[in-house]
Amino acid sequence: MANTSTRTLRLLSLLQTHRYWPGEELADRLGVSVRTLRRDVDRLRELGYPVEAQRGVDGGYQLAAGAALPPLVIDDEEAVALAVGLQAAAESPVEGVAEASVRVLAKVVQVMPARLRRRVEALRAVTVPVDWGTSAGSGVDPDALTAVALACRDDERLRFSYTAASAHRTERYVEPHRLVCLERRWYLVAYDLDRGDWRTFRLDRLSAAQGTGTRFAPRTLPAADAAEYVRAGLSGMPRPNRVEALVDAPAGRVRAQVGRWGDVEAVDEGRCRLRMTADSLDWPAMALGSLGAEFQVVHPPELRELIAEWSARFGRAAEREGRGAGESGAE
Repeated sequence: MANTSTRTLRLLSLLQTHRYWPGEELADRLGVSVRTLRRDVDRLRELGYPVEAQRGVDGGYQLAAGAALPPLVIDDEEAVALAVGLQAAAESPVEGVAEASVRVLAKVVQVMPARLRRRVEALRAVTVPVDWGTSAGSGVDPDALTAVALACRDDERLRFSYTAASAHRTERYVEPHRLVCLERRWYLVAYDLDRGDWRTFRLDRLSAAQGTGTRFAPRTLPAADAAEYVRAGLSGMPRPNRVEALVDAPAGRVRAQVGRWGDVEAVDEGRCRLRMTADSLDWPAMALGSLGAEFQVVHPPELRELIAEWSARFGRAAEREGRGAGESGAE
């Protein structure tokens, strides 16, 4: 028979895999008597797990919802799926989801055995993300994102390579403060030790992030919070394009096609309003064209000009194709 601690973890794992376990069957799986099973269940309750019991001949146990989420016991396959799923969720455009996903991912990766980390990396390497536009994780190395998140959490000094907008590459040594997901991009707010000042770094320009093992006492950020600091730094930079269009298609259909990259609001049963933010107007033009429905650009006027230019170019291309086919005598 396994020792009490091992058996308790095993019991918790079994309760999390099935909605309901008959008492005798559960005792058999654990290799204990029904009486010992009752004591183990009581021990889980003392630890805060809400285990419900049903008495009688067909009595059994099930794990109920509690006031707080208890620690989960997961197997190898579930751990790999969780890590891969969290990496994908780190690119979510939904407010708050990306940040929470990175916090959980950092916790999972920290305790994950090397063999499972290799499986996660292999799976990610052969997975091609479907992403035409900018998202929270666009161009961000998941390993770098995790390393930075751990350094922020542990107040650990960090080294990494950084490529500025001018393509100039430098090596940085910083005291990381917070990760901020703003306008579908990840930013690191940190105190740059070599420059003696606070800096904001875009994570898609950051590589080879590595904790140094050196802890530090957190400094006071010269702003109310990290998000405000990032916004202030971006205020003087060119703003991304904000697009709004009316689409002659149901909101559900448009949301299923391009909802990941924009906000879709129903106008009536057959029409909707699509709002998007993008560094380039090329992507909104492609997205609208891919819907297969009539649409009207509300703003910006530059998008209307771009679509008119594309329309003329496509029209000329179609005419050339027609003339070429006729002249060559193609069958």
